[in-house]
Amino acid sequence: MQTTYIETQQISFQDFKNQILEDYKLGRISREMSYLGRREVLTGKAKFGIFGDGKELPQLAMAKVFRNGDFRSGYYRDQTFALVVDALSVESFFAQLYADTSVEREPASAGRQMNGHFATRSLNEDGSWKDLMAQKNISSDISPTAGQMPRLLGLAQASKVYKTVQFEGSEKFSDKGNEIAFGTIGDASTAEGHFWETLNAACALQVPMIVSIWDDGYGISVPTMKQRAKADIAEMLSGFQRKEGENQGCEIIQVKAWDYPALLDAYAKAEHFARTESVPVVVHVIEVTQPQGHSTSGSHERYKNEDRLSWEADFDGLLKFREWILNYSIEIEGKEEIIAAVEELDAIDEEAKKKVKAGQKLAWENYQKTLTELAFSVLPLVENLKGQNSEIETYINQYTKLVSKAKKDVFHLIRKSLLATRGTNSAERTQLMNKYNEVFEVEKDNYSSHLYSQSQWKAENVKEVKPIYSETSEDVDGRVVVRNNFDKIFEKYPQTLVFGEDAGNIGDVNQGLEGMQEKYGDIRVADTGIREATILGQGIGMAMRGLRPIAEIQYLDYILYCLQGMSDDLATVQYRTKGGQKAPVIIRTRGHRLEGVWHSGSPMAGILNLSKGILVLVPRNLTKAAGFYNTMLQSDDPAVIVECLNGYRLKEKQPDNLGEFTVPVGKIEVTKEGKDVTLVTYGSTWRIVMEAAEELEKLGISAEVIDVQSLIPFDLTHEIAESVKRTNRLVVIDEDVEGGTSAFILQQILEKQKAFRFLDSDPLTIAANDHRPAYASDGDYFSKPSSDDMVERIYALFNETNPEKYPSIF
Repeated sequence: MQTTYIETQQISFQDFKNQILEDYKLGRISREMSYLGRREVLTGKAKFGIFGDGKELPQLAMAKVFRNGDFRSGYYRDQTFALVVDALSVESFFAQLYADTSVEREPASAGRQMNGHFATRSLNEDGSWKDLMAQKNISSDISPTAGQMPRLLGLAQASKVYKTVQFEGSEKFSDKGNEIAFGTIGDASTAEGHFWETLNAACALQVPMIVSIWDDGYGISVPTMKQRAKADIAEMLSGFQRKEGENQGCEIIQVKAWDYPALLDAYAKAEHFARTESVPVVVHVIEVTQPQGHSTSGSHERYKNEDRLSWEADFDGLLKFREWILNYSIEIEGKEEIIAAVEELDAIDEEAKKKVKAGQKLAWENYQKTLTELAFSVLPLVENLKGQNSEIETYINQYTKLVSKAKKDVFHLIRKSLLATRGTNSAERTQLMNKYNEVFEVEKDNYSSHLYSQSQWKAENVKEVKPIYSETSEDVDGRVVVRNNFDKIFEKYPQTLVFGEDAGNIGDVNQGLEGMQEKYGDIRVADTGIREATILGQGIGMAMRGLRPIAEIQYLDYILYCLQGMSDDLATVQYRTKGGQKAPVIIRTRGHRLEGVWHSGSPMAGILNLSKGILVLVPRNLTKAAGFYNTMLQSDDPAVIVECLNGYRLKEKQPDNLGEFTVPVGKIEVTKEGKDVTLVTYGSTWRIVMEAAEELEKLGISAEVIDVQSLIPFDLTHEIAESVKRTNRLVVIDEDVEGGTSAFILQQILEKQKAFRFLDSDPLTIAANDHRPAYASDGDYFSKPSSDDMVERIYALFNETNPEKYPSIF
């Protein structure tokens, strides 16, 4: 077991002195970064700035107990911490401020996140995992306040899992679970539900987690007393304080942000509790100051009175730290020893300013060099076109007169020039066009890559393995297929675990996990509380630490509780780090056609639109669902898999190769061939579409039925367009609301696949009513497309073109 900070602090006075001065130096460097960063914004060299000034001392103390293998999940105020643990340099700080798109210069996000959002790179260039135990880890920050909390729970729970779960390569992710997950949050954001849900879950699960609350008394301009039931969050949390002998609750420590010795003591105790006893700890850091206010978008003088501003000036953490250093003395062997004199601290202050200025200058020069090189590679080629169109010189002059130039100005110049010379066939224009294609590809990579995995393990690369059936293959309930497939999965992949409401003891509400907890234990097959946001958070955090979690959201309707985390966090992990981090969590849920306002919704369009970056898989039965689980466990993409709620008791033939067969993503399946019309659908609606297709056959209409299977990615080989080319008619049938998923599918087929070229009739969408289904027994029939609806509306298409052959029904 790793030792803690408390157990290792037996050092000489000289070492103690050196540590203090190093902390003071780092604190001053961080402060000067904040000061200069603000000036860079106000002088127009950067767009926006939000800084960590005032929080230097508590972050210095927190960093002392942060070990290799530990993880932080925080928000945009932790620059001092990132600096101390070598996740940030002066140069990379300013590179991020300027939004430099170089991964080498701005490794946290390559210009994709505003400043103050930190991350370490967990992945090698090929997308494989680094040895996370050989580095201090920061999971990529997000801006939505408290949005980082659910993920924190998973990062901490991974340590608990690793105490009992090991597998080949697990030493890269944990030393038998001795790591801590550190979270940081502003005091105002503790009013958010994600904070309370996360802390509640952590106290129930007893995971090694330290949450630091930076309490500066305000949420932007709103004082604390208007944020919560009580101004003192530690007082509010007093009921969470664990009692002796009980395995619930947390430890709560309150400490002043300007009291350096007390901060060291507080974090030493917090680490001891978390690392040795595996309990969550809240460190409430009070009396935090904010010397420059909330951000560069406003001044705190507008909402803080003179007394408050005067107090903040007097109790600035670095000022109090300096006073403490100058007042410190101790007698050792009859000789008075001090840490430093005024002159020495002044020299450190001056050196910090020089270091920061030098780093800023280098970052700016590197950033400008990229722009200059782009312009120099393009301008001569544009100049060569002046003789071909008189407008070109005007465009060049307009560009030259710009005081501040960005990449977009160079591209605007190229594109205007190409537009002006359209129709011209010259070597000069061809050169410019070639250069445009070359530089555009570079910027496309800079700004649009890594929304999905680009590694060899991306889901699209998983080869299809068809289910194998034999004479002995049994017809069983669909839930048995998925259950037995999970059994094979847990046996094959020791790093796989599943958790959710009712997932453990009773084997989920539909018995798809029946007997799995008894066989594999309550760590790998676990029940959770009713708290969807943190169920997702558990999945994200554990996936970031090398486990393969399946986070179960009991019903599709309740996925809305965790949609914020799916959209803001999970979907953007690879993108916002430009391939530096990944979280291949599988979200298991069930939904679609039954009755009831909150048990048969199909909010697929919301998921599609808000969660680009997550695969959306919609199997029509439980065998297909099982195949998708087998596929995704070979992939490093995150995915949501929607099982059909009405399919668990329907009979399916069980494949002989459970745990092995796969369903390819982005691959449609033609389940009925036809020549007159293409019917496109997915999920539970497929069964009803097949019924309607049989009815249409009796009416002389040959319908081809296509099961989409995978909404994201969608029909990668454009097979639907080939079907429409044969039938010349297209109908999209969906149980989402009008203009929902059907609109997405239609756009993909008509626009991306260009299938409009083959249509002899208007494309038709048949969707659900805009309300959710009623619970009444016929709620499904009257709320969502029925077989009767489909037959009548598709028949009407043919009535329009040939009323004699297809006379009107009504």
